[in-house]
This record gives sequence, structure tokens and C-alpha cells, in this order.
Amino acid sequence: MTEAKEGGGSIRLLLVDDHQLVRDGLKARLGDLDDIVVLGEAANAEDALAAAERLRPDLALVDVGLPGMNGIELTSAFAARFPALRVLVLSMYDSRGYVQSAMRAGARGYVLKDAPSAEIIAAIRAVAAGGVYFSSALTAALSGPPVESSLLTEREKEVLILIARGASNKRVAQKLDVSVRTVETHRLNLRRKLGIETAAGLANYAMKRGWIEE
Repeated sequence: MTEAKEGGGSIRLLLVDDHQLVRDGLKARLGDLDDIVVLGEAANAEDALAAAERLRPDLALVDVGLPGMNGIELTSAFAARFPALRVLVLSMYDSRGYVQSAMRAGARGYVLKDAPSAEIIAAIRAVAAGGVYFSSALTAALSGPPVESSLLTEREKEVLILIARGASNKRVAQKLDVSVRTVETHRLNLRRKLGIETAAGLANYAMKRGWIEE
């Protein structure tokens, strides 16, 4: 993790992405702007939380696909520990499930990694000013109804509940008398529909709906 000096009157930004090349590219895009300064950067959630504690940035630009705790889970952690910190998600995923999960976690915007530099800059400025921002390419993903449990098949719900209770893919396969490959396919479908990648995230989803006890 590297850090830069704070710029007076600027939007103080924390970059969170596990790829150094992406962080370098973002710093190059933002480096010539007078109103945005990159205070620090982090490659994982643990470092990002530590940096937020120390630097107190105005805004965190967070990648979804972080190792360990993913970007959506990190957004939730930011919201709990640093309520004043605004989060803008930067992602390669354009599915409705990911966008809605990010918003539920507390993100104020969602911009795609392949968006033009001008759009990423506009998103940073909008969210830092207290607004919300979604990439223009997300119109289709946002135009439909919310992704909810009614869109899950009965088998997907069964798989979700078992995983939420701590069962491994192998154990789920045994309980449902299906192959491990089939369970992996169901998990992929859950991730696409709900934007939730981890067992802990699925457990939280199931608890909120009363499918399992806390």
C-alpha cells in the first residue's frame, strides 16, 4: 500500500483494487486533476480498512473482486465503521444482482471498469458531492424489478440454505443426491442472481428472510 499527501480542498480518495496495474492506471487518470487527490491505495479489504482508519478519506473507490473479503462485503464494513465515508464501486460485473447487492451494502454508485475516464471522474465527483451515480451502460441492469428470492428455483433455495448452514459443496451434493458439479452450477447461478459470492453472505441473506436462525 502506498500513500500520498492530502490536498487541501480536494476530494480525498482511497483506491482499493487487488491489481497494481489498475491502481496505477487510475492514478494516472486522476493525477492531473486539481479537485481529486489519491490519499492511499490498498490491494485487499484488511489494508483498506486500516487505511480508512488512518487517512479518513472522503471517498473509497472499491473493486468488487477483492481476495478474501470482497468489495461488497468491504462496503458493508465501511458503512458500519466509517458512516461518513462514501463508497463508489468500480467493477467489471454489469449484472443487476451485483449492482443491487452493492447498493444494499451502502455504496453510493457503481461504475464499470471499462467506462471512459470522463465517466469515472464524473462518478467520483457526483458521489463525493453527496449524490449517486451509475454507469450509463447499466441502464438495462437497473431497469428491471429487484432481484429477490422469487427468482430463485426451489433447488437453488435448497442449496443456498444448506450452504448458509455451513455445508460444503460435497456435503450439499450428498444431501440432495446430486453431483458436486451440479452444486457448483447452482452456486454460480446464486452468485449471478444475487451478487453474493461467499457462504457468509449467503447466510446473511438467508437469515434476513427467516430461512435459517441467527
